[in-house]
Amino acid sequence: MSEITQEQLAAFKKDVDEKPEAAILRGAVTTNGILKAARDNQRAGELTPVFSVDLESSPVANQLQSGRCWMFAALNTMRHDMKAMYGLPGYFELSQSYTFFWDKFEKANYFYNNIVATADKATTDREVSFLLATPQQDGGQWDMIVAIIEKYGVVPQSAFPESQASSHSAEFNRLFNGKLRKDAIALRNLVNDGASQADIDAKIEALNKENYYMLSLTFGEPPLSFDFSFRDKDGEFHREQSMTPQNFFKKYIGWDLSEYISIINAPTEDKPYNQTYDVKMLGSVVGGRDVKHLNLDLDTFKDLAIKQLSAGENVWFGVDMGPKLDRVAGLMDTELYDEDSLFDIDFSLTKAERLDYGDSLMTHAMVLTGVDLVDGQPTKWKVENSWGDKNGHKGYFTMSDEWFDQFTYQVVIKKEYLPEELRDIFESATPKELAPWDPMGALA
Repeated sequence: MSEITQEQLAAFKKDVDEKPEAAILRGAVTTNGILKAARDNQRAGELTPVFSVDLESSPVANQLQSGRCWMFAALNTMRHDMKAMYGLPGYFELSQSYTFFWDKFEKANYFYNNIVATADKATTDREVSFLLATPQQDGGQWDMIVAIIEKYGVVPQSAFPESQASSHSAEFNRLFNGKLRKDAIALRNLVNDGASQADIDAKIEALNKENYYMLSLTFGEPPLSFDFSFRDKDGEFHREQSMTPQNFFKKYIGWDLSEYISIINAPTEDKPYNQTYDVKMLGSVVGGRDVKHLNLDLDTFKDLAIKQLSAGENVWFGVDMGPKLDRVAGLMDTELYDEDSLFDIDFSLTKAERLDYGDSLMTHAMVLTGVDLVDGQPTKWKVENSWGDKNGHKGYFTMSDEWFDQFTYQVVIKKEYLPEELRDIFESATPKELAPWDPMGALA
C-alpha cells in the first residue's frame, strides 16, 4: 500500500506556499464557499429566460420538504392540458397528496412481494441488502406514477389537500420504513418455516391493513367520490357531483397513458442504443405497469423532446439536479462555475464515466415547457420546477443545452413523435433486465 510520508506532506505544503495566487484564492473560497468563488457572473447573465418555443406557463407548485418531484412533474404536465382546455384558474393543481398516499401504500406491498421472493437469501445478500436499505421512499419514475393513476385515478387538490406529512415526509418515512423492516422479518420467517402461500398472502393482507390505517391517519382518507366545480374559459359555471377519481381522470385529462413512454440517454457500454431496458425489483404496483426504458443516442433524445414541445406538449424529464446549479437564480449550466481554474485541477468526466463510476444518476424530475432554437438547434431550455416561486424566474429555471447534454437522463415522449422503427423496437423488443442498483433505476 502507498503511504503518505512526512516528506511528501512537506513537499505538498511547499508547493502551495510557492503559488502566489494561493493566498488570494484561499481567502475567496474560505469566505464565500467554492461555488460563489468559482461563479462566472458573465455567463449567468447570458442565460436570459427568453425562448423561441415557450408554452403557456402556470404558477409553479411547491413540493416543500418531500421527494415528490416526479409526481409533481407528471401532474403538472396534465394540469397544463386541463387549464388550456377548460380555462381553469392559475392556482389550480391536481392533488399530489392523493397519488402520494397510494404510492406509499402500493410500494409497501411491492416491498413485501420482493422480500418473499428473496427470503431464501441471507440478509447480507446484495439484493436483500438493497431492499432493506430503503424499503420505500418518496421518489419514483414515470412508469410508477402511471401505474398509480391507471389504478386509482387522480383528484383535484381541493378533494384531497396537503397534510403535514405529505409536505414534510421525513418523519413518516422513518417510522414507516422501520415498520416495513419489521414486517420483513415476519415474512422471511414464514417462508423459511415452510408456510403455505395462502398463509403468506394472509399475512401480507394483514400488514397492508395496518399500512392503510397508518396512511389514513397520516395523510387523510382518500375520497371514493367527490364534487368538482369550476368556471370555464368562457365564464360558464360547471359542477360535477359524485365524480370518482378514475372518471375524473378520464373526463378531464383523458390521456391514453400507454402512449407516453420513457426514453433515456445512457451512453455506457452495457446499454447499447436502440434497445429497451427494465430494472429488477423496480416498481410500485404489483400487477401494474412495469418500468421500461428505450435508450437512444443524445441527438435523437433531444430531437424528440423538441418535437413534442414544438407540437405544444410539455415534456416530463429526469436529471441529476446537483451539479452546476444555481438554485436561487434558477440556472443550470456547465460553464456557470469554473472549479477547474479555481483549484487548477481537471474535474471533468464524460457522461458515461459519471454513470459507470457512481458520480451521477437521476435525482430530480421537472417539466420542459420551452426551448430556444437558433438555426434549428437548441441553445437553452425552459424548465418548470416544483420548488415554489422564490427561485429562478417565478419558479421557472433556465437550463443551457450543454447542461442538458451532460445531466439529463430521461424524457417522456408520446409515441407518435417517434420514428416507426423506434416505436417497433419499444413495442416488440425484449427488454434487458438491469440490476436493482443500476443508475437508470434511480428514483427522482
